[in-house]
Amino acid sequence: MRDQITRRLRHTQPPADPVAAALAKLSPEVAQAWFSSPLQSAAVLIPLLPRPDGMTVLLTRRTEHVKDHAGQISFPGGRAEAGDEGPRDTALRETAEEIGVPPAQVTVVGYLDAYPVVTGYAVVPVVGLLDADPELRLDPIEVAEAFEVPLAFLLDEGNLARTTRVYKGVEFETYEYLYGGHRIWGATAHMIRNFIEKIY
Repeated sequence: MRDQITRRLRHTQPPADPVAAALAKLSPEVAQAWFSSPLQSAAVLIPLLPRPDGMTVLLTRRTEHVKDHAGQISFPGGRAEAGDEGPRDTALRETAEEIGVPPAQVTVVGYLDAYPVVTGYAVVPVVGLLDADPELRLDPIEVAEAFEVPLAFLLDEGNLARTTRVYKGVEFETYEYLYGGHRIWGATAHMIRNFIEKIY
């Protein structure tokens, strides 16, 4: 599986303009309805771990007192800062800050499509392979827990639920996975779905 993921993603590049790439997924009418101010660039890391029983995806649950997406399941990541040279730097910096995995323990293998998040961000997912047993140090302010989901579970179409939501008068399709008592939905589920589409 590692070789397949690397082969499928090795030619992918981050968008030159993440905001434009994210907004291109929406009609002008929807973009105008959802966003009253310009989107901010952001990035997340999709961390993959090699395990004896198969590869897993590392996810986090945000604490209840963070400003955005409190209590929700997410990937480590956040807003781009002035010193970041691109989504890769943003994703690796945020991963080190949130779960304590240093950049040296992450092998970046590619990028997914930029995704517009209703909280005002254009997010570029960065796919990275982690060392077999990284020592996690969770930031208690931002991260309540970290857990792994087998990639085989996410690849099984029977575990994917499709639903519709309405946001600011716009109805749209969204995805959802239920695993180990966790509800994985929203932008995180969409990024997982995009990842699966890229590698298969």
